Amino acid sequence: MRSVKDTQRAVRWFHALSDATRLRIVDRLIDGEQCVCVLTAELGASQSRLSFHLKTLKEAGIVRDRRQGRWIYYSLNPESIEALERVARVLKAGSRGGRSAAEKCC
Repeated sequence: MRSVKDTQRAVRWFHALSDATRLRIVDRLIDGEQCVCVLTAELGASQSRLSFHLKTLKEAGIVRDRRQGRWIYYSLNPESIEALERVARVLKAGSRGGRSAAEKCC
């Protein structure tokens, strides 16, 4: 996350994942593609509320959709999930140690 573009992308991801309903949606999609009607039933959410959350996840690039007939199917975007894993690895590595700020200072 050293570039401005990477930072902006991470901000979108973390914002999208900062809501319990959106995390529940992602959890449901871990097992594979789901129809919006199934997600609505499983999450006990109104379609308009669910649509708002799915739009946020889609705009962040975390999920993707495809239309089949009158239904829309959602799935996780593997490229974004892999990039999120890389960000998590960088954060984890940075938390393991290195010199303290006091040691780096003047």
